[in-house]
Amino acid sequence: MSEYTNRIVELVKAKNPSEPEFHQAVQEVTESLDLVFQRHPEYQAARILERMVEPERVIIFRVPWMDDQGDFHINRGYRIEMNSAIGPYKGGLRFHPSVTMGILKFLAFEQVFKNSLTTLPMGGGKGGSDFNPKGKSDNEIMRFCQSFMTELFRHIGPNTDVPAGDIGVGTREIGYLFGQYKRLKNEFTGVLTGKGLNWGGSLIRPEATGFGVVYFTEEMLKTKGMTIEGKTVALSGFGNVAWGAVQKINELGGKVVTLSGPDGYIYDPDGVKGEKIEYMLKLRASNKDAVEDYASEFGVQFFPDKKPWEVKADIAIPCATQNEIYPEDAKTLIDNGCVAVCEAANMPTTLEAYHLFKEAGILFGPAKAANAGGVATSGLEMAQNSMRLPWSSEEVDKRLHEIMVRIHNTCLETADRFGSQGNYVDGANIAGFLKVADAMIDQGLV
Repeated sequence: MSEYTNRIVELVKAKNPSEPEFHQAVQEVTESLDLVFQRHPEYQAARILERMVEPERVIIFRVPWMDDQGDFHINRGYRIEMNSAIGPYKGGLRFHPSVTMGILKFLAFEQVFKNSLTTLPMGGGKGGSDFNPKGKSDNEIMRFCQSFMTELFRHIGPNTDVPAGDIGVGTREIGYLFGQYKRLKNEFTGVLTGKGLNWGGSLIRPEATGFGVVYFTEEMLKTKGMTIEGKTVALSGFGNVAWGAVQKINELGGKVVTLSGPDGYIYDPDGVKGEKIEYMLKLRASNKDAVEDYASEFGVQFFPDKKPWEVKADIAIPCATQNEIYPEDAKTLIDNGCVAVCEAANMPTTLEAYHLFKEAGILFGPAKAANAGGVATSGLEMAQNSMRLPWSSEEVDKRLHEIMVRIHNTCLETADRFGSQGNYVDGANIAGFLKVADAMIDQGLV
């Protein structure tokens, strides 16, 4: 990195101690932006990057709630409103014990670039709580969501900040949050996405991130004269993202041979298909956060406390969480002949692992581009809410496919324009940055 971008990274580390995920996200972006600052010193003069790494607003609040035994609990709620240069803040809410300020800052920072790449008018934000829905009753989750929204409602709105779901926040939680917002504001607006289909939700939204990452993977493979048809895919996770990816991979003629959870991974040499795909929904609904039951149900191997990247596969699609592919995993994938890695989770690959993929010439789709299908479909849900018109699943899927192809092409074209041919990471970072940076300059001191 240049002296300037290295100084920005060190500044971020100094101002945000004990937030390694945020440091990692900023460093990954700034490595690409040196190519921009060499040609366009006006961005450096306007201190655009310094502004972009500082959230516009950080909201922290307590969330008291009562369990079914009448005992009180206190959790912490957050909303990081990172950047609104190109539209209202947009990004998910995550309910998980691992939620911290640093995790949410990294996610919000990534969201700014991701939303920019969709070309839809959406800024970047992220939020959530260290609340753990696992093991809680529906009534306990409802009371928590109502308490959470009782504070959050004053900071969001359809033209201000439009949250969505993320880990631990599905249609059930969005429903409880929306109901409380509606009660407090006395209005029915598209303030949340990921809603139920019978009250403003969009078809394809649960599958959208998975569908989108497969569309992006297919476009990457086409540049090398390949397709997903006939390829084996190692996939991590088993939630909505993995579920959507498995569906689309099967539709395009590929075969998914692994799923994973915190307990380990399953290896299914015949492929996750047919009734096995629907069983993934049962796994998620069980609230056990484990995949071993799949092995018992279908008589396949289960590998406890291991990751699926040791399985020989043509394509790897991490769908679980951040930093799940380390250098040793990357080396194994490369040695096993993997031709493409496409990130469905947010920042699942460490910087060191990415550099190994880059050196080996592996096709690599970064999350901010490859998994943008989820937020893109959230944007389509917002459009349907604004028009008071629902679209068919075919219409939504068609628009999603068009957006993912456009994102892919933008990444390639931008990388080529800045002398980094074929590098999707540089292309995504630069293209996402330029749109937001230009909007910030147009709007003055924002």
